[in-house]
Amino acid sequence: MARPAGKLTPDRSARHMFGAKVRLFREREDMTLEQLAGIVKYSRSHIARIEVAETIPPPDLPACLDAMFGTDGIFSTLYELAKHEIHPDQYRRRMELEARARVIDEYAGQLVPGLVQTEDYARALFRVSNPEASPAQIEEMVTARLMRQALLRADPPPYLSMILDEAVIRRPVGGPIVMRAQLASLAALVDTPTTLLQILPFEHGGHALMGGALTLTTLADRSCIAYEEGIDSGTLFEEPERASKRRREYDRLRAYALTPSRSADLIHDVMEALPK
Repeated sequence: MARPAGKLTPDRSARHMFGAKVRLFREREDMTLEQLAGIVKYSRSHIARIEVAETIPPPDLPACLDAMFGTDGIFSTLYELAKHEIHPDQYRRRMELEARARVIDEYAGQLVPGLVQTEDYARALFRVSNPEASPAQIEEMVTARLMRQALLRADPPPYLSMILDEAVIRRPVGGPIVMRAQLASLAALVDTPTTLLQILPFEHGGHALMGGALTLTTLADRSCIAYEEGIDSGTLFEEPERASKRRREYDRLRAYALTPSRSADLIHDVMEALPK
């Protein structure tokens, strides 16, 4: 006997409305969950959770639904609203500013920045940092992380510059296989028309940005916003004086980082040293 369909609550948010519309158009077509799942290539349970807003839709699903149901962009429009709802309120302003960025400068002292994490690296990181989370919750976090990375595929994309502490590339998050793929992904970003990546070697010693992470977002009007992140909290600095102070700290650190070519060499050396 089939399980009863979960209750819909379309009035709660764009995310809930998205799910309600999925069920509406699916039932109009006299289509079962299994049939829809087979077409869009997601599991029945995944589609069921989307319908009752228990999980955020994956990025490629809205366009697929619009094409299948002939809904003229309804699902794509709802998705653009819904994707902001998976981030806590304290981060929404940052996400809004990041979406408008022309230049993003990042310093990371311990972990690969979220904008350039591979899916497996992100999943391993979320598992270890959220040990009580269910598999479905972990997958939702991964989806949110990958959605954020769509920013780098915009036309035109923002210019991304990163300084990674050597600890970032030497800490094998997820094990050798996951880390090797992540390092290969970083190596591909070292020096491209829209990305620059440099490693800050251990030998440099102490500096002003130790113990956290920093993102500098430059907008089209050349204004700069700084975001400092700790273990489970972050602070946004929109005041020009405070943002400028962190810009100076970042620029000073960049002066001590390895050149892109030497950074690439070090990344490849670390890859080769990982257990096979």
